[in-house]
Amino acid sequence: MRSVGGLVLFAAVIMLLRSTALSAFAARDIVVDALAFATVFWALRYGAAAGATFGFLLGLAADLDATHWLGRHALILALGGWLIGWLARRVVRESLGTQLVLIAIATAAPQLWIVPFELGGTGGLAAGWLYLAQRVLIAVLVTAPLGVVVLVIARQLIGRPIFAHALGQPG
Repeated sequence: MRSVGGLVLFAAVIMLLRSTALSAFAARDIVVDALAFATVFWALRYGAAAGATFGFLLGLAADLDATHWLGRHALILALGGWLIGWLARRVVRESLGTQLVLIAIATAAPQLWIVPFELGGTGGLAAGWLYLAQRVLIAVLVTAPLGVVVLVIARQLIGRPIFAHALGQPG
């Protein structure tokens, strides 16, 4: 039951952060993808099944919060959570380089999936490919390094590694 409470609390904090502090950046076209970062964190910490579940629930909350098509964020974050969780058993999770790459991948995929919906489907995408490329690039260049910095600060505050190493070693 403790993990369910942690999941709900973490998701609520991320949604609150996304709707308040990060919305000022979004208004200036600076994309900080807190949803992707949180999904990567959860998947690295708890594995593929928990990452997919967390990504789905967080994405569903984001869809409801922003009145998007229901399931748009939920689908891509669930897939991303599963993939990152699956990869987490095969990589050194405490490596800053690994974290940077995983956050970058997990940020680019939702942007590539979600932006065409905002542009009105494939017809809008044909005219907005430059906007798509710019948004994905900005999101990756902002979210990945910022996410690694947040993880380094969290590791310093906790005083021990946040994630276990590969092959299921305890954390």
